[in-house]
Amino acid sequence: MSQTILLVDDEVKLLDVLSGVLEGLGYRPLTASSGAAALERLEQEPVDLVLTDLRMPGMSGQELLAEIRRRHPSMPVVIMTAYSSVRDAVQAIKDGAFDYIDKPIEQEELATTLANALRLHEALRDNERLRQELAGRYKFDTLVGKSPAFQKVLRAVSEVCEQRTTVLLTGESGSGKEVVARAIHFNSPRQRKPFVAVNCAAIPEALLESEFFGHVKGSFTGAVSNRIGRFAQAEGGTLFLDEVGDMPLNLQAKILRVLQERQYEPVGATGSRTADVRIIAATNRDLTAMVAENKFREDLYYRLAVFPIALPPLRERAEDIPLFLELFADDLAPTLGKRDIRFSPDAVRVLAAYRWPGNIRELQNCVERSLISARGPVISAADLPPYIAEKPGNGAAQDFPIQLDEAAAAFERGLILEALKRADGVQVRAAELLGINERSLWHRLKKYEITVSKTVGPRS
Repeated sequence: MSQTILLVDDEVKLLDVLSGVLEGLGYRPLTASSGAAALERLEQEPVDLVLTDLRMPGMSGQELLAEIRRRHPSMPVVIMTAYSSVRDAVQAIKDGAFDYIDKPIEQEELATTLANALRLHEALRDNERLRQELAGRYKFDTLVGKSPAFQKVLRAVSEVCEQRTTVLLTGESGSGKEVVARAIHFNSPRQRKPFVAVNCAAIPEALLESEFFGHVKGSFTGAVSNRIGRFAQAEGGTLFLDEVGDMPLNLQAKILRVLQERQYEPVGATGSRTADVRIIAATNRDLTAMVAENKFREDLYYRLAVFPIALPPLRERAEDIPLFLELFADDLAPTLGKRDIRFSPDAVRVLAAYRWPGNIRELQNCVERSLISARGPVISAADLPPYIAEKPGNGAAQDFPIQLDEAAAAFERGLILEALKRADGVQVRAAELLGINERSLWHRLKKYEITVSKTVGPRS
């Protein structure tokens, strides 16, 4: 079913032209020649987006925006404006408009802006539907863990969640940092606003600034329309900076400014925008060691570590493993066509003895694999993945996961170096030899500090 767009402009001829353009783009257009008529149509028919002129006799576009925000808070509004009114259009965005486009209107820009606005609107509607479910899922009494180590984390979360204070979560990969970050958000006064997560290690360095702060049309090649960044998306809510230790130094300075001044500038913009965003950062790296090595800004570290919370690895909270087993089995069994699954005492003992280098994430994968292997409702030690049963972590085997990680990293680095040698240093060919995409290879080059002169990074 076509999405419906309400066009508002006092120029009847422009309404006719834009209606035809929107139909060509696959939308269902409605028209109104005044702000009052637009409000009346909004009450009569379902509308997905409003595209309105800024300067109109009677009720202006800005006044219409204010009334739409009051009556229909989630309705996306895009402003049309002449060049001379750009300042007013920027103010309209601050007042809640999604974006503005210049007259005369270019079809490509119009199509891109409307598509972005409608995607965001759909995401916001989905977020609202999920918010109630998530809020219940991340209540304190639903977080898994009765061990003293995790109870200490819960006490820290309960102390800080009501505040605006910046939080730094540290811990090994898979230890549940994002779960704790969401718990802080959904137990805070910001719970009705967005929770936006950004993996700082997964975004190409060249796009990081635009990703965080957005950009304006024409600010660089390929910027065919304005784009809002993650700070704008998280306005009033929480921005979760995952893997913050992998953030480039030049971007660290800009993030520091936001934390200090609560302002930021989209790429190519001439003015600043305020940022009412709570920051929760997370990392599995030792930031203090990185500061000493000049790989992380000291001033940013202290801004992030206002309230540090260290998450214990799963091996230090073995008494919580039976709780996780029950939780994961209940979640996964229906999707695998199984029911009433439980773990035998022998299986629980083996799982509790294992060191879990991948922490909670590894345990969840283990439960899923065991559910697939089990032939009955009781999962025995024989149904567990062989590597867990054979290397539970007792005695001399306790050092085995660490040795395995080191050996695996050395092996992978050697393979990459050999592939680069055979490809004469060309990353595209090396990635093909390794059976991975170029971006994955690029991240591994950074991880193992391998320098390649022929290319500087992954293609977009």
